[in-house]
Amino acid sequence: MSQKDMTVYEHIGELRKRLMFVVVFFVLAVIGSFFLAEPLIRYLQHADEAKELTMNAFRITDPLKIYMEMMVFIALLITSPLILFQLWAFISPGLHDRERTVTLSYIPISLILFLSGISFAYFILFPYVVEFMTSLSNSLNIEQVIGINEYFHFLFQLTIPFGFLFQLPVVMLFLTRLGIITPMLMSKFRRFAYFILLVIAAFITPPDIVSHLMVTVPLFILYEISILISKVGYKKFLEAEQKLQYELYEKEKGD
Repeated sequence: MSQKDMTVYEHIGELRKRLMFVVVFFVLAVIGSFFLAEPLIRYLQHADEAKELTMNAFRITDPLKIYMEMMVFIALLITSPLILFQLWAFISPGLHDRERTVTLSYIPISLILFLSGISFAYFILFPYVVEFMTSLSNSLNIEQVIGINEYFHFLFQLTIPFGFLFQLPVVMLFLTRLGIITPMLMSKFRRFAYFILLVIAAFITPPDIVSHLMVTVPLFILYEISILISKVGYKKFLEAEQKLQYELYEKEKGD
């Protein structure tokens, strides 16, 4: 029995097996990340943008909490390609051969874009934000006492969203290949998209115009890149639709 002929219960059973496989791999990744968490925490504490800050633990459990959160983050990063692959393997039977190949290539691209978003936020935006906050505290004669828990939570809140925001081109291409959106529709609603991205940038940046522009401009560029990529995907979608209609016509003609 092919996967296309499977019943709903059989699909649920297959999904359960794939989820169990992911969970087992995630647990192993958490165990492996135990040895990676400490050097990464030390690096983030002593990086250039944090070397002048003194980290403090305000609760006795703060160091353990940060250690566990870093382990989970590393494990999720390691497991994410497997999660995407299992998702692709689950839906791939409903795709054409060419669509299977194309969508499979989204997995490494998605991971690269996620890491690029985090790198952009950490190496470009985060140092400016830390410098801005430090200078503001100095101008107000406020002595900062940095909690290790608050420092890493702020770091995660600022960097991880960029990993997801940088997925915009892949998401738009995927939706275009499925025929859900078109580049014409994206161009038509450009102003609304810009407004949404502007609001998102306002939520994840400090209240100053420079940092806001440092986030907003790359997001606008990403949206324009998404439109260009969507045009390529839409062309492929139309070609696939024409090929499918031709095959159906030939089949009906042969019958």
